[in-house]
Amino acid sequence: MELTLLLEYGWVLLVLVAMEGLLAADNALVLAIMVKHLPKDKRKKALFYGLAGAFVFRLTSLFVISFLVDVWQAQAIGALYLLFISVNHIIRKRAIRDNTENQEQLPTKESKDKSGFWMTVFKVEVADIAFAVDSILAAVALAVVLPETPLPDIGGMDGGQFLVIFAGGMIGLIIMRFAANMFVNLLERRPGLEIAAFAIVGWVGVKLAILTLSHPALGILNPEFAHSTEWKLTFYAVLAGIAAAGWFLSNDKTAETVKKVS
Repeated sequence: MELTLLLEYGWVLLVLVAMEGLLAADNALVLAIMVKHLPKDKRKKALFYGLAGAFVFRLTSLFVISFLVDVWQAQAIGALYLLFISVNHIIRKRAIRDNTENQEQLPTKESKDKSGFWMTVFKVEVADIAFAVDSILAAVALAVVLPETPLPDIGGMDGGQFLVIFAGGMIGLIIMRFAANMFVNLLERRPGLEIAAFAIVGWVGVKLAILTLSHPALGILNPEFAHSTEWKLTFYAVLAGIAAAGWFLSNDKTAETVKKVS
């Protein structure tokens, strides 16, 4: 039983890290553009201060969410928000589509409005907080249906569930700071993975919606359904399908470049 518990928690943590990595890559591009106008020695400081603030915000908001996680109204708002950002991002990406055109436009906007150091730190802080809200809600939606552990509660949540969300969030911050380039390169090669990442966020929103509809206060679905093995297998099978589709249906731009050169 303990091995099964560890495997389930380990799998969710891997999913969180992969999702955080892909989302962090897109976020890192935005942050890099925001600090680009600063001198080189101040860029790292601005990012450091911004990410330090994001760490405090993530920890504080996670404690707050842990007390609201069983409130069906909070679950419903979280589900709607995740579905909204998923659909909104995918539609916007499909409408704009031309990645290079976007990258050309963004620096132009920044060059017209070069903020001072502390104003840039403030903007990075706000951006980090916006990114954190998305990832925390997605992490909570993934973790709340995990089996309870013998660990004591932290905040208003099972200790194991809290720690896996916290670990996923912290790894996301580390990826945004140190390993973002790897994910940026991956997204440049296979841009379909970014759409897949937000499709996964939407699917996680569906999972949170199922949990809401299964809440005893509503009783629309059987309260046991959200925790059933059948639903978990269905959820992870679809999640793996979305990730696979994002990989295989996205052209490998490196391979295309090689073909053009040859």
